Amino acid sequence: MEKVIIIAEAGVNHNGSLENAFRLVDAAVDAGVDYIKFQTFKADKLVSKNAKKADYQIQNTKNAEDSQLEMLKKLELSAENHEKLISYCKKKNINFFSTAFDLDSLQYLKDIGLDLVKIPSGEITNLPYLRKAAKLFQNIIISTGMCTMNDISAAVEVFTKEQISLENITILHCNTEYPTPMTDVNLKAMLTIEDKFNTKVGYSDHTLGIEVPIAAVALGAKMIEKHFTLDNLMEGPDHAASLEPRQLKEMVLAIRNIEEAIAGSGIKEPSPSELKNMAIARKSIVAKERIKIGEVFSEGNITIKRPGTGISPMEWDNIIGKVANQNFDIDDLITLS
Repeated sequence: MEKVIIIAEAGVNHNGSLENAFRLVDAAVDAGVDYIKFQTFKADKLVSKNAKKADYQIQNTKNAEDSQLEMLKKLELSAENHEKLISYCKKKNINFFSTAFDLDSLQYLKDIGLDLVKIPSGEITNLPYLRKAAKLFQNIIISTGMCTMNDISAAVEVFTKEQISLENITILHCNTEYPTPMTDVNLKAMLTIEDKFNTKVGYSDHTLGIEVPIAAVALGAKMIEKHFTLDNLMEGPDHAASLEPRQLKEMVLAIRNIEEAIAGSGIKEPSPSELKNMAIARKSIVAKERIKIGEVFSEGNITIKRPGTGISPMEWDNIIGKVANQNFDIDDLITLS
């Protein structure tokens, strides 16, 4: 079975601090994820000065006065910090990548050597952005928060027109609310996407806790993305809906366990680990009372007890009426030899 790719979404949870970003890398390494992902953007190319914050951003930043532009300016990572982060990830042996939110940032990520791009939910209806991503990258992850199937189809068509194979596209079911209410998860939509587009599918999660990503893996997700933070109580737009390091580690362990649990042949047969327990847990036909040679086996003188090393109780009807060819003490296994 192909290993599930786990992406720890650091996003902007560094709060503009390179030291925090390094600590996030350390936490991701400790958790055992495959990728740590940041966000690459220039705030003034991403939002206008009139763009308002989302309700969750106001609540989590505890500031209703700042515009979205002012908030994001504090969360930018400079080119110098990108380079330091990439170097630190290489040192820690973890894959770095990032989501670009504007055209220049797409080009920048290509220029620094990334071969994988993540289309964030907010850009899936941005045709110039999609076209540039399609020309620059061959491996595409598409997040689908707020999307209809038609939105997804239009985006996928942009990439296939650039001769990008469906094998190189992963579509992530997603809900763009932070945190996502359980009633809005609609996890079965991931299967609908898989059936419709014939790509690898996964799940980008914004619920609280770890159970929904685990369920997504059980349903067949090939990629899981989850926000994480150093501390849920830190001030910033995404901290409250993110996992803390301990929870991230628990999620990774649970996903790896689920991978093993669903990787079997699908054939129902005794597993190697349980074969040794068959004789202990199953039962055999035994003497209920002393039986002398020549007596007829009946429901009065035989019964069924553990262990399962004798004649199976499924042979009960064939034993009733047979003649004992030896003496049996109470609890002796009945034999016909």
